Amino acid sequence: MHFELAHGTAVLARTPATLRAMLAELGPEWIAATEGPETWSPWVIVGHLCHAERADWIPRSQVILTQGPSRRFPPFDRFAQFRESEGKSLEQLLDEFAQLRARNLTTLAEWRLTDVQLALEGEHPEFGAVTLRQLLSTWVAHDLGHIAQIARVMAKQYREAVGPWRAYLPVMDR
Repeated sequence: MHFELAHGTAVLARTPATLRAMLAELGPEWIAATEGPETWSPWVIVGHLCHAERADWIPRSQVILTQGPSRRFPPFDRFAQFRESEGKSLEQLLDEFAQLRARNLTTLAEWRLTDVQLALEGEHPEFGAVTLRQLLSTWVAHDLGHIAQIARVMAKQYREAVGPWRAYLPVMDR
């Protein structure tokens, strides 16, 4: 599918409510669950999404749109959520994420981006030249990937409990 801003923002606008529906008011057996050592729990993932709202999508879009002398993106700290989320409940993180996302979608709408602007490039520290269209497409895919990750982490908590049905549940072994 070709990226269309309206289609992408339709998904981005739904992510906070999707996460709240999946996670709100669940106990620690769900929100602190992981897939094993050095994997992320739903709580960590929501914290990561909050950090990305502050440090990734809109700031990097601004780098591209300004087309200043330095179009190189600052590095993104994929582990900042451990520091930034410390002491916060999942409900606080869900609220924070919803507020950050609403603000970012308002900013995105106010820009009234054109196809010419979506084709502008910035420089990713690892990938080199990337377009605004690619960055915004990645924002949508990033959300969907983490929603899938949360569902997978949660499903795996019943990996043994499902017994022989595991043969029909590929999520248990991914």
